[in-house]
Amino acid sequence: MAKLGAEAMYTFRKTPAKSVMFVVDYDDARRAYLWIDDLEKAANARSVELTARARQEQGTLPEGTITSIRRVR
Repeated sequence: MAKLGAEAMYTFRKTPAKSVMFVVDYDDARRAYLWIDDLEKAANARSVELTARARQEQGTLPEGTITSIRRVR
């Protein structure tokens, strides 16, 4: 059996995510997805809620009563 040199070794690095994905559930059983690029804002539940409301006002997230926002990845 041949020995593998150091050049044959592969290293894998986990790179940090560039955005965080959330699932937004509505009171009428609809579901939408929300992506936040700012990792600090994505870590703050209040900031995520404010972002979802702002996106509703912009029209990029459907209108309606949001019942929950959960991080997906």
